[in-house]
Amino acid sequence: MSSFQSMLVISIFILIIIAVAAFWLTQKHLIHLLGELDKHVDGLQDIAAADAISRLEKMELAGESLDTFVKWRKTYQELSTTKRADYKQQLTTAAELVNKYKLVAGNRQIKQTTTEVEQAREDLSDAKAVFKQLLESNRDNQIQYDHLLKTYRELRKEVLAKSFDYGTAMPKIEEQLSTMEKDFDGAKNLSNQGDHVEAKRVLSRISENLSTLQSKLPQLKDGWHELQQVFPAQLDELSSVYKQMVGEKYCIKEVDFPKEIKQLHAEVDDSEELLTKMDEQGLADKNQAIADQINSLYDILAKEYHARPFVKQNRDKLIQILTSLASASKQLIDKLEHIDESYELTHGELDEARQLADRVNQANDAYTKDVQAMADGTGVYSEIKGNWLKITQDLGEIENREKTLSQDVDGLFDAEKIAHDSIDRFKQDVSLLYRRVQRRHLPGKPESFVQMYTLVVNEIGKTDEELSQVRINMEKISQELIQIQEDVDRLHREADSIISSADLVERAMQYSNKYLNYGEIKKARAKALKLYQTEYNYKDALDAIATALEHVEPGSYNRIEKSYYDERKSLNSEQG
Repeated sequence: MSSFQSMLVISIFILIIIAVAAFWLTQKHLIHLLGELDKHVDGLQDIAAADAISRLEKMELAGESLDTFVKWRKTYQELSTTKRADYKQQLTTAAELVNKYKLVAGNRQIKQTTTEVEQAREDLSDAKAVFKQLLESNRDNQIQYDHLLKTYRELRKEVLAKSFDYGTAMPKIEEQLSTMEKDFDGAKNLSNQGDHVEAKRVLSRISENLSTLQSKLPQLKDGWHELQQVFPAQLDELSSVYKQMVGEKYCIKEVDFPKEIKQLHAEVDDSEELLTKMDEQGLADKNQAIADQINSLYDILAKEYHARPFVKQNRDKLIQILTSLASASKQLIDKLEHIDESYELTHGELDEARQLADRVNQANDAYTKDVQAMADGTGVYSEIKGNWLKITQDLGEIENREKTLSQDVDGLFDAEKIAHDSIDRFKQDVSLLYRRVQRRHLPGKPESFVQMYTLVVNEIGKTDEELSQVRINMEKISQELIQIQEDVDRLHREADSIISSADLVERAMQYSNKYLNYGEIKKARAKALKLYQTEYNYKDALDAIATALEHVEPGSYNRIEKSYYDERKSLNSEQG
């Protein structure tokens, strides 16, 4: 036999061993399942369930309790007899199949039986739970009955002892108490007859009704207290206080007080109807609305009561403020009219002052109207207080604005003096500047300098002429003075540039004498001389000679320039 054949034989042998082992293990597993199932089937004949049935049969159940018991007793009897025998037969069949090595068919039968047995076990569990509930229902009902009856009697005793606390709700409360008492009798009779399920339903209804009544009673009690004592007392007080205030010449226009009081009495009656019906939520909402309305009436009276002292305390103060401000407004207008003869008021100051005076007059008219209304007995103090607070605020704003206007125009006189001083200073400054350039004895003055000088002189003359007019526009003049100052500064810079450039040209030309044999220097000197003497372009002349010097001797011009400005700085320090 070849090695291949030997290996094949061994492999087949191993496969046979594995197959036999698997077959044996499967058979053993199925036999185990059959044993477990057999125990479960035997368990369908339950001693505890049988004992419960025996005890329930002696209880003489009735009604729904009896119907429930009969239904589940039948279920148990079928499980413990007919179905149990059927399951035993199925297990016998499955065992025969397994023993005959028909494992697939046996496994299928085991699965089918397992499903049915599991359902049967659930049915048994449900039946036992029902039996337990039926056995305990009588005891539980009795405990609940006793507890509810005790609570009911205590509540009934308390309600009847304090029946006046619930007012018109009392007949309805007694009706509900009577209904509960009938339910107690019904529950007792049902228990005596053995219908514990229906008795439990009745007791649950009693519990719910009792709990509802307990929660309602405090709200009904509070509602009746408000309707019987709180609201009537408040309405009487409001009527009394209103009449007293009217007698003291308070004028209340915000609401029709007598009509509101009458309406509230009607609403109290409506609320009492809700109490009679035991509508505790409607009662609470209605009473809250009544309370809010009553509080609003109290607020109206309090507002007028507290406004009157304010009006009395501020009556004389306000007329003094009005009189004083009216006088100040007239003085401001007179002042502005006088100033307007000499100065142009470019921001409408005079018109604004007249408008402010009109506002003061309007405030005075409003004040007078309020005072007359009080005298006639038609003035509402809270409205007058509001009016006077607004008038006071407006008068404060007017006074502040008038002060600002007065201060602004007061500054016109100072501004005119400053303008005259500035013109004189500009004239002197420009004259000195021009003489400074003249003293330098240059070949001529650059055209740009002459034009700028002429512009500045003309600007100074124009502004000086405007200052001599009968009516002066100081705002315009102030702007012109700013522009003149800028142009004078620019003229100073131009003059400084001309003089420093001319000085540096002369120094650079003198220094360049040492390089006269350089063609570049000769050419630069000729160009610089022409620009200096004939075109008066001192800056370009300096650029020409300085560039050439730096080319033949780097750093030479920088030294000349530094030396020049150091000398000027030293000289300025000595003069300063």
